Formats: sequence, structure tokens, C-alpha cells
Amino acid sequence: MSQFNSVLEKGPMRKLVIVGILVVILFILKPWVQIGAGERGIVLNFGAVQDKVLSEGIHFKIPIVQTIEIMDVKIQKVTTDAASSSSDLQDVDMSVALNYHVIPEDANLVYQTIGVQFKDRIIDPAIQEVMKAVSARYTAEELITKRPAVSSEMREALTTRLLESKIAVDAFSIINFSFSQTFTDAIEAKQTAEQNALKAKRDLDRIKVEAEQTIAAATAEAEALRLQKMNISPDLIELRKIEANLKAIEKWNGILPEVTGAGAIPFIGVGEAAKKN
Repeated sequence: MSQFNSVLEKGPMRKLVIVGILVVILFILKPWVQIGAGERGIVLNFGAVQDKVLSEGIHFKIPIVQTIEIMDVKIQKVTTDAASSSSDLQDVDMSVALNYHVIPEDANLVYQTIGVQFKDRIIDPAIQEVMKAVSARYTAEELITKRPAVSSEMREALTTRLLESKIAVDAFSIINFSFSQTFTDAIEAKQTAEQNALKAKRDLDRIKVEAEQTIAAATAEAEALRLQKMNISPDLIELRKIEANLKAIEKWNGILPEVTGAGAIPFIGVGEAAKKN
């Protein structure tokens, strides 16, 4: 003990010891805090939440008096399943995805009123209620055919509801709709019937067009025959005979036909005589 006191009496050594003691005290009390990226610091004075919210970086705090709680304000994703009913009392199982984040400047209010378990306390119940409320305003078929409108309405409702708790909605999407097997079979049967009806209509239109084309062709042919009949006259018939005789003369090879028997013309045997000559 006497040796320690003697060391303290020496000026330089005394200062080093004092500095060392202060450094140890600083590390024990740790009067600073580091806030990481995408985080905010909630200042508590003897447990009471303060209005000041610490942003990213290093901040000093009052030892013993102040404590800092770190809250994540980055965008987070949650996927939720819910069972509900449509307006026509069809069972609907939906799966949705929600992206959200705590409003940074209001992180202290979220910590004070909800705590860090806001997903279980606020997010999930809000999604469940909104999904059931919105789906009850649409029929099961409309939930399928008007999916973008259903998704938009759900997002707007969630945005309004969560904003009251200082939580912002970044994105919302419906992942899947699932209905009872009976309803699914009914939808498939309806689609099949619609497809068959469309095919029958196309076949009927095709047959109708083909029939109209046949009638048009027959009408045109009949009209042509009528016009030809109107143009036939004795002079035309005589002209056709002359044209036929001229074609026969053009094809004649100069040899007269040989004819035998009663009533033969005077040129009998001329062909043979011509061959002998």
C-alpha cells in the first residue's frame, strides 16, 4: 500500500493511473451508442420514452440515466394466410404478401405504444381483418376476375389502418386464391360449356357462310345460263354449224371415205384408185 501511494506521489505515473482508471470507468459505463443502417435509437430516461429519436451513427448518452433501445425501420416482408367467405358464401383461402416499415421519425411512438412485437400485435391481425372484410364484398367468381381491384382495395384498407400505428405499407400482393373443390369443379364445367358453345357458334357461322357461297354460285350459274339462252337465235345456230364445218375441213387429210352398199354415192372406189395412181 505504501508502495502504491509512493507511485501516486510521482507526477507522470499519477496521471497515467488516473487516465487508466477513467478509461476503465468509460468502458464499464459505455456512455455512447452506435445506431446501424436502417435502425433508429429510442432514448429512455430511467425507462421513460423521450421525444428524441437517434438516427444512424454514434451518439453519446448519459450513463445510468439513459438507455437506448434499437428499433429496425427497414422494409420487412410478411406472408399471411387467411380463411374467409365471399359474398355468395363460398369458402375462400387466401395467401397474401405485405411489405411494410416503421416510420423512422415515429419509431419512439411505436416503441411506446406497441413495442418491438408490432408484427404479432398489429400487422397480422390487420391483414386478417382486411382480407375477410374485402372478400366478403365480392362473389367467388369476382375474386378471380377482378383480382387487381381486390388487391388494390385490400392495400388501401391496410395502408389506412396501419398508418394509425405509424407503420407504412410499401407493397401488397395476393399470392393465391383457393376455393372448395365443388366450386372449382363448377368453374371448370362452366368454362367447358362456354368453350363448347363458342365452338358450336363458330361451326354454325362457317356452315352459314358456306351455304351462302353455294347459293351465290348456283345463282350466278343460273343467271349465266339464262343469259345464254336469251342470246340463242337461228342465225347463231347457223353460225355455229359453219364454224364446225370449217374446223372439220381444216382437219381433213384429202382422202375421201370409201362407202359400199346400196345407195352409195358415185365416188365409190375413188380412194383405191387414188392409191393405185
